[in-house]
Amino acid sequence: MNETLVEAIVTLKTEFMKRNEGGSHIQEIVPTLPESLSIDEHELEMLHKFAENNSIYSDSYEMNILDTVCKVYQGDVNNYWLDSIKHDTSYTPFYPIWILSAYALVLESKNLGVKQIIDIGSGDGRIAYCAKIVGLESYGIEIDENLVSLENKISSNTGVDFQPMIADATQFDYTSLELSQPIFFIAGLPEVGEMLANNVIPRITSMQNLKTNPVFVFTGSHIMRKDSRDKSKWGWGKVMERYNLEVIKTVTLPTYWTIEQAIDTPFIFTRSMIYNN
Repeated sequence: MNETLVEAIVTLKTEFMKRNEGGSHIQEIVPTLPESLSIDEHELEMLHKFAENNSIYSDSYEMNILDTVCKVYQGDVNNYWLDSIKHDTSYTPFYPIWILSAYALVLESKNLGVKQIIDIGSGDGRIAYCAKIVGLESYGIEIDENLVSLENKISSNTGVDFQPMIADATQFDYTSLELSQPIFFIAGLPEVGEMLANNVIPRITSMQNLKTNPVFVFTGSHIMRKDSRDKSKWGWGKVMERYNLEVIKTVTLPTYWTIEQAIDTPFIFTRSMIYNN
């Protein structure tokens, strides 16, 4: 992926927060002109369409940030968050990353040569959506019916079929997707998402007929609590060791929960070293 894009996103976020006076629950920015961040014009248009058709955003306005005209989208996820925490097997409350961050992550995935992106705990579908608009096959697996309803609405209104499906990812039959070169985004911060990871990873690594070893992406943390069970490898060291996963890349990008923090969220790309073919 173009490292300049990641740096530009983080720089814009930092400057936005210095100037931002909004009081909305969630706020994020998307440039209005493709040349601002060297983003494909059609893909940028589709990023805006995602926000415009997503009911978590209630309004928007323009702001000039470092000579980059951006649209600021703001809203509230509380209702969806409350729904998302009611599922016993989920343990991953709905906290969205930025749309720009989702876009950057799928570009990184594409550069790794994967063919399919499976977003486990997909929330409102932004990762799977971005994957589809850059030409990858994508699936969004989400256990909460209200979030899947939102995903279907976005898919219908934008014409982007990122294949949202309501399912328990810990019981899902991943062989039904007929995958060849997949990457799996596993929702949840360290400890919060550990149960999901422990249930999902063995189901995937035991799959036959994959052309390449599967790639898993974890959402980590640069800052660890004193009582954290695992302070290694951004909070995922024990899981990586348990399943023989090798770190191949880390990318730090803005998320909803780090918007007011100086250091953003690390996304850790790992590859399974167990080959089953």
